[in-house]
Amino acid sequence: MSNPQQLRYSKEHEWLSTAEDGVATVGITEFAANALGDVVYAQLPAVGDTVSAGETCGELESTKSVSDLYSPVSGEVVESNQNVVDDPSLVNSAPFEGGWLFKVRVTDEPGDLLSADEYDAFSSGN
Repeated sequence: MSNPQQLRYSKEHEWLSTAEDGVATVGITEFAANALGDVVYAQLPAVGDTVSAGETCGELESTKSVSDLYSPVSGEVVESNQNVVDDPSLVNSAPFEGGWLFKVRVTDEPGDLLSADEYDAFSSGN
């Protein structure tokens, strides 16, 4: 599994793009998508919602289980991916591309986000 080097990762298995004009994109990692199994339902935060780093902001339901979605940063949601709501399987088929979940105007970013190499070691148990 190859996690994109330009992204940062949380220990809850979310990824975060670099903020452009203060807005960052959030999704779940391929590791998390594989662990969940086939995602069949996505409840994402709505535009205008305030999210807090490390706090629940939605959920993903798969054929195996329901998993909370955590925000890796604090801020205001500026876009939710309606394509994922309409076709949750995008989370599995394209977790780093079309399967992104929401965009957030970042107001606070915790210092414990991981690089791709750090996340690889974390997710492999090393």
